[in-house]
Amino acid sequence: MILVTGGNGQLGTELSKLLPDAIFTDANELDITDENAVMEFVKSHNVDTIVNCAAYTAVDNAEDNIELATKVNVDGPKNLAKTGAKLIHISTDYVFDGMGCKPYTPEDKTNPISVYGKTKLAGEKAVIENANIYVIIRTAWLYSPYGKNFVKTMRMLGETKESINVVCDQIGTPTYAGDLAEAIKQIIPQLKKENSGIYHFTNEGVCSWYDFSTEIMEQSKLKCRVNPVPSSAYPTKATRPFYSVLDKSKIKKVFGIEISHWKKGLEKCLKQF
Repeated sequence: MILVTGGNGQLGTELSKLLPDAIFTDANELDITDENAVMEFVKSHNVDTIVNCAAYTAVDNAEDNIELATKVNVDGPKNLAKTGAKLIHISTDYVFDGMGCKPYTPEDKTNPISVYGKTKLAGEKAVIENANIYVIIRTAWLYSPYGKNFVKTMRMLGETKESINVVCDQIGTPTYAGDLAEAIKQIIPQLKKENSGIYHFTNEGVCSWYDFSTEIMEQSKLKCRVNPVPSSAYPTKATRPFYSVLDKSKIKKVFGIEISHWKKGLEKCLKQF
């Protein structure tokens, strides 16, 4: 039996279309920070594979809520890893400081610069230390037709404003949650000890948030003008990595996964609106 935690989030919702027989839980149905509850749930439902999509992802709020972010992002994955089930754990580009200028490989040195990034890195370590068979997937700039995300915000602004300002000096790759869900489905039957490790998955290509916004307006046929501005125009509580392009060659090679361009991913997503 497959268990998907964080089942109501963007990725969990996409996975529910692909894994109809899996169990999907949210925090109300299974508190992953409660070790006994996790052990009991996994045992009573004969769970042999867990996909952990649950996370504390409010990046700026995490700066003030260190305890809660640690419970969800570190203790939660640790409890899931301790069950002995095979584990796919979702992590983030925020484990890097963003000071590089070439795509980060899974082996590159980590150096998180926010509480969110630090807790996610500690969560990875907890998985590595406690799980028997595991795959950690770092992703970035995730969006879908569900929940709260950049694409939905941009479309809403595009429908109500003549022009908007978007930062142009943060570089990465948008990831359509539907494409990541497809990759996870492909990885599940291939989970074994020798494949355990850290992998990267985003869509292909590179852009800034400004480029991404421009493409969202264009594909959505919205007339809103997008103006490029530096990050200094929008100071935030948590520091974001300026460059967080991820190298996907390992996940493609080991699991035979094909990855589409971010513009194609956006096209697929927008068709569902």
